Amino acid sequence: MEKKRLKIIVSGGGTGGHIFPAISIANALKELQPDVDILFVGADGKMEMEKVPNAGYKIVGLPVAGFQRKLSVKSFTFFIKLYRSMMKAKKVLKEFNPDVVVGVGGYASGPILKAAQRKGIPTLIQEQNSYAGVTNRLLAKKAKAICVAYEGMEKYFPAEKIIMTGNPVRQDLVNLAAKKEEAVKYFEITQGQRVILILGGSLGARTINKSLLGFIKEIGEQTDTTLIWQCGKIYHDELKKELAGYDAKNIRLYDFITRMDLAFSIADLIVSRAGAGTISELCLVGKPAILIPSPNVSEDHQTKNAMALVKKDAAIMIDDLSASKELVISAFDLLANKEKQVVLSTNIAKMALPNAAKEIAGKVLEIVKNK
Repeated sequence: MEKKRLKIIVSGGGTGGHIFPAISIANALKELQPDVDILFVGADGKMEMEKVPNAGYKIVGLPVAGFQRKLSVKSFTFFIKLYRSMMKAKKVLKEFNPDVVVGVGGYASGPILKAAQRKGIPTLIQEQNSYAGVTNRLLAKKAKAICVAYEGMEKYFPAEKIIMTGNPVRQDLVNLAAKKEEAVKYFEITQGQRVILILGGSLGARTINKSLLGFIKEIGEQTDTTLIWQCGKIYHDELKKELAGYDAKNIRLYDFITRMDLAFSIADLIVSRAGAGTISELCLVGKPAILIPSPNVSEDHQTKNAMALVKKDAAIMIDDLSASKELVISAFDLLANKEKQVVLSTNIAKMALPNAAKEIAGKVLEIVKNK
């Protein structure tokens, strides 16, 4: 009799911070069990619908959307979309018949995990943040395992289900020092320049962009420093026009950086939002970082992520409202303070958990075995 192929659903998305970890887990599952059949479930119209097929996996979209906290027409359509998503999730489960469903966060995770739990299909939750969202807290009761990236998550989840794995990161972030020479050519950096890497997340960050724009003359005067600036697709054309009026030879503007490994390898300082996936990458990279948490996320979880590092003297945090005045000044002050750079680099590197994807994939396979 032919052995049944193992089938796993991986769900989540909305931002690069959810998609890249999901793909890392899928890749690790393929590595451990090459004949595994993996289906992704995402949200219609979100970036996973493009990124996941590019990574070589099939994906199904649910018509789900985020919950609007202010009462409006969108609040009403949220419930309609949620109902339709639950119906579609049930259909997907019936047709694909998975052995396990893995949720990494993002809009689509809720409906597919809830539908799986109702059907008695084992689920695993990967909570990326230091503050667990409402959906994951509700789903945790029936989940077989909860993989986390921060200490103290017993506040939100049953302690016996928690496994400290860290967040999955891109696998090309190892041995970065060896890539520095390639990075110098790729970004056209003059030898001996100090490099500040600016990251606004996959969608860009308005506050970070405006904060830099406000000091563009001063940045241009720092002739020994180059800025590699990922500004996000929606801001790119507008910023390009703005920069055209300045002598900004030391700025490299990108809507999206495809070779993040090279960008990280050459950076002396990183300025970033505080999404969970980004922070996990920063720990692995082990460079000094200034974090500007986004205020536009549910339950202010980016501030909580950043504070977990600040408490260990592993990063500097500037709140969103203060960034326009403080960001550029703090960045250049830190570049001039070698001692502080060493402290931040040492402490952030201690928090790295590089084998997360493999550990989570191993736990998924263990759940199948114990079904």
